[in-house]
Amino acid sequence: MSSLSYIRYENPIELRQAIRSGQFTSTTSSQCPQYVQANMVILPKTVSDKFLQFCQSNPRACPLLEMLPAGTYQPRKLAKTDADIRTDVPKYRVYQNGQLVEEVADVKELCKEEMVTFLLGCSFSFEHALQSNGIRIRNVDENKNVAMYKCSKIQCPGPLDNVILVVSMRPIRNDQVELAKEITGAPHFQKTHGAPLYCGYNYVEELGVNEDLNQVDFGESVTINQQTETPCFWYCGVTGIMAAIEISKRDKVTCITHSPGYMFVSDIREDEDIPQ
Repeated sequence: MSSLSYIRYENPIELRQAIRSGQFTSTTSSQCPQYVQANMVILPKTVSDKFLQFCQSNPRACPLLEMLPAGTYQPRKLAKTDADIRTDVPKYRVYQNGQLVEEVADVKELCKEEMVTFLLGCSFSFEHALQSNGIRIRNVDENKNVAMYKCSKIQCPGPLDNVILVVSMRPIRNDQVELAKEITGAPHFQKTHGAPLYCGYNYVEELGVNEDLNQVDFGESVTINQQTETPCFWYCGVTGIMAAIEISKRDKVTCITHSPGYMFVSDIREDEDIPQ
């Protein structure tokens, strides 16, 4: 049975309140349509520059929406009111020295004064636009998290030399692939990964993802009709988690991330500019 809640929230403030109170604990795909969702990484200030450099070197995979100063946990650009990054994500992952040690619903006790938070764009943000143009989103239809894969053939540039790209996949009807590229390639969706990196069935050769798409690295597998649908792969912010884990391992520090698919939902609409 899927973990995706059947409750659909329209208002980000109400969703964040439900998350904070423990009433909502599911993935955020399909929640608050038309609002930008964000990946989250929290790292000690001593190593935050390394992660910032990684994001700057990989803007499609890790589009930086907001960076919170050390010890600050209320977003100023992405949330207009009533937000706390330590409580308003449905599920967090905690890593020590590069190893996952726990998944929790609240990280208030773990966020020290010297911690810096990064919020990165997420492809959940453009799912509503695709649906509005008649493109079905299979993970939403099946009440699942999105399917995510590691790309063994694509190493990310920048200060970390062994972080590979992560992509999300959505099956798109063959006659709608170009439309999906056009919609997600719009200027306002560049902050949430933009157009697909690749669409087609040569994904093993092109990307190095698992040949069997049922074998996901993160999230949940979805049904795909090979006769009528094409798998489309978008850059994914879980790439940032992989970078944070590598920093945690190298520098022997604690890092906190969202659990893949359990995002921070902002007050910014999909077609709205991020305040400077």
